[in-house]
Amino acid sequence: MKNLIARLRKDEKGATAIEYGLIAALIAVMLITALGTLGNNMANQFGNLSTRIATPSR
Repeated sequence: MKNLIARLRKDEKGATAIEYGLIAALIAVMLITALGTLGNNMANQFGNLSTRIATPSR
């Protein structure tokens, strides 16, 4: 039984997989946040542009 517990403590394959999963989740959250912000900024820019085009200049 002690050998089994010692082997399980030395085995880091599961920990590595969890770490990679956490890194992937963090990257996904960062991408979603960045793309959401970028999308909102682009929508505002296009809205301003369409307003300028629709408004006659003097």
